[in-house]
Amino acid sequence: MRNKQNKHFGIEVDPALHGKLKYIAKYEDRSINGQILYLVRQCIQEFEEKNGKIELPEK
Repeated sequence: MRNKQNKHFGIEVDPALHGKLKYIAKYEDRSINGQILYLVRQCIQEFEEKNGKIELPEK
């Protein structure tokens, strides 16, 4: 079940990129959504390792 607090965004990708991402996700036993989240988390982790932790303002 979806967490209603999570943010949703759509992206457009060309068919070749989609096909390759789907291939990698299947190879790594993830959904495409799971693979994208994995890659986003990796990107954030690498950024924070180089530049320090990102502090978000509290609402």
